[in-house]
Amino acid sequence: MIRVSLRLVLLALFLTLSATAFAAGWSYTDGTGKTVTLDAVPARIIASQDAAAGLIPLGIRPVGIYADSPVADAKALQGLDLTGIEIIGQSWGEIDIEKAAALQPDLIVAEYWPVSGEWSGGNKLAGPDSPLSALAPITGVTVGESVIAIIEDYETLAQSLGADLTNSDIAAERARFETARDSFKAAISAKPGLTAMAAFAGNDALYIATPHGSSELTDFQTWGLDIIVPDAIDQHGYFENISWENADKYQPDLIMLDNRTSTQLQIAQAQPTWTSIKAAAAGAVTEWPAYWLRNYGAYAGALDKLTSAINAADANLSE
Repeated sequence: MIRVSLRLVLLALFLTLSATAFAAGWSYTDGTGKTVTLDAVPARIIASQDAAAGLIPLGIRPVGIYADSPVADAKALQGLDLTGIEIIGQSWGEIDIEKAAALQPDLIVAEYWPVSGEWSGGNKLAGPDSPLSALAPITGVTVGESVIAIIEDYETLAQSLGADLTNSDIAAERARFETARDSFKAAISAKPGLTAMAAFAGNDALYIATPHGSSELTDFQTWGLDIIVPDAIDQHGYFENISWENADKYQPDLIMLDNRTSTQLQIAQAQPTWTSIKAAAAGAVTEWPAYWLRNYGAYAGALDKLTSAINAADANLSE
């Protein structure tokens, strides 16, 4: 009887351990409602540049990253330790598929952009029938109406991947952001009536951004910044395209130029009509951290720069 009981105990223990092992599998439901389920927590992750910017500060390091531009120019990756991470792409929509396959990924983490209906790098690269999808399941955070919500979604994802969110460095970056946000809000309150305009300066046209689809601009609005909303958005859903001849269509007190490239101000200043915008003539131009903020540290730095620009701006300039 004792032997039979012992066998039953051992069998019960085996079944319990087996059930626990099965329960230790991993699943994640992305913003599109699609759930990815794996037998174990994925350890070998390939990430888009923005996903990497969201995960690395939380302690989740991908084995590979694909970027939209040369890594040295990728704003989302600046300041991050990329040691030991394979760079498998440095141009929008392009990767080295052989390098990607050699990394033997368990998971691809990208971002879904609902305005354009695309995954990071474009659907030809990271969509349902893409080269990356043939290597591992694709999932990730949906880019929504707030950078804060995006960061929180990355925290949820990172925690599921094993991140310790009680890490003191994470808490310090969050506190730094909160201080920067409070200073930003105070600067806006001190300049009632100040208007701002976010733009990309192209050689062919001036592109005026709509806050819809730009998580950081929506945050700025929520915190009190009056951002000009263009009235003729193009088919892509992010900008109104204005010929340089009509550059003065909108007259803000402060211009925020897309800082994903370093030549924006140079391109704008080469246009004879640039200074027809009063803010441009007055030098009231600062950087817009366009679409790339994915962690509290980067957000704090961007807000500090914007706060300085708001403090220096003339709220009556556009009158």
